Amino acid sequence: MTPFGHVVTAMVTPFDASGAVDYARAAALARRLIDAGNDALVVAGTTGESPTLSDEEKITLFRAVKEAVGHRGKVIAGTGTYDTAHSIHLSKEAHRVGADGLLLVNPYYNRPSQDGLYAHFRAVAESTPLPVMLYNIPGRTGVNCTPETIARLTEVPNIAAVKEAAGSLDQVSEIRVRTPDEFAIYSGDDSLTLPKLAVGAVGVVSVAGNLIPREIQKMIKAFFAGQVAEALRIHRRLWPLFKVLFITTNPVPVKAAMRLAGFDCGKVRLPLVDATPKEEEQIRAVLQKLELVPAPV
Repeated sequence: MTPFGHVVTAMVTPFDASGAVDYARAAALARRLIDAGNDALVVAGTTGESPTLSDEEKITLFRAVKEAVGHRGKVIAGTGTYDTAHSIHLSKEAHRVGADGLLLVNPYYNRPSQDGLYAHFRAVAESTPLPVMLYNIPGRTGVNCTPETIARLTEVPNIAAVKEAAGSLDQVSEIRVRTPDEFAIYSGDDSLTLPKLAVGAVGVVSVAGNLIPREIQKMIKAFFAGQVAEALRIHRRLWPLFKVLFITTNPVPVKAAMRLAGFDCGKVRLPLVDATPKEEEQIRAVLQKLELVPAPV
């Protein structure tokens, strides 16, 4: 089952020169990403700098992106926070303005127990009819949502998927063993998409999809068509990009890459800072090899 398709891009949030959200640019980017091969977009996730966006900015982004893509692609609203009541409020607002689904990250900083994670996710999911994708990223949140807890959460009817970014193939395997076949596992790491497909994932929530969604689609479709050697060839070609987009904190590299590739989405917001000249040169070199920017003459 692929409730959100195979390639879901965690969309960057464009800012203008003053640092304000550029909603027109966000709408243009959303249309560009769907045209380029994405099935769905995550809005106001980690890559979208969600910690620095106000509620009003998030809700306006959800509306603007959904209006831009219409029925051509699904919009998954990043409404998870470290406060259950706040997450419920944002989730209801996302539903009101037309979002197709929700991305709920592990509550960060306060580090709840497994019972706390279960109670939090269940409460938010039960507050809305929208399908929910859990987002397990312990490196960002300080807590791992275990396969046992994820399996318990599949009993909630609208919890449909997980974005698994713990970096463990064993964890993906255990989730697949413990959960119903219709529960969808998405890789939360571009560089691990192909191996995660082999142990039960259906797709990826991608950072690189801001740049190369069509190529990622080809890799996934080749794998599911039994063309494993072709999928591996694509993975090997794209792997340097997957890695260079994480040479420093996401989304710093991908925003630099998009500017170099001709679609400027502005700077990152403090406390993040833009890529250094050295980092930018590393990014440019990879983009040149993939012919995403002109080679030097």
